[in-house]
Amino acid sequence: MTKHTLFVCKSCHRSSEERPEKAPFDGDILLDQLNTLCAQQFHANELKIKPVGCLWACSQGCVVSVSSHDKPTYLFANLLPEESPAPLVEFMQLYIKSRKGVLAWEQLPDLLQSAIVAQIPPVKS
Repeated sequence: MTKHTLFVCKSCHRSSEERPEKAPFDGDILLDQLNTLCAQQFHANELKIKPVGCLWACSQGCVVSVSSHDKPTYLFANLLPEESPAPLVEFMQLYIKSRKGVLAWEQLPDLLQSAIVAQIPPVKS
């Protein structure tokens, strides 16, 4: 079975001005919640959650990317750490079940429809 990867930017935050000193970044909060939810929903060989230092969309709040071999890569931004984990899990379930990984915009959970930044075609070997 192909492993799917969910990249989560750990350094994302809605606003550096809103973040109290030494408080966790929104990206860390989102990552923790996703780790908990995904451990309940997916087998270890289906999904890998990979924290990354930066996804270069710093002005876009929480940012995640979803990728798998021979499937398109999806990029989501402006995610709220409190509201986004469940819709992201729902998206991952659809993405993993889809043979080619191509999902219509209408299939995305409502919250993610406004958060989608890009669908990048797969690199064919």
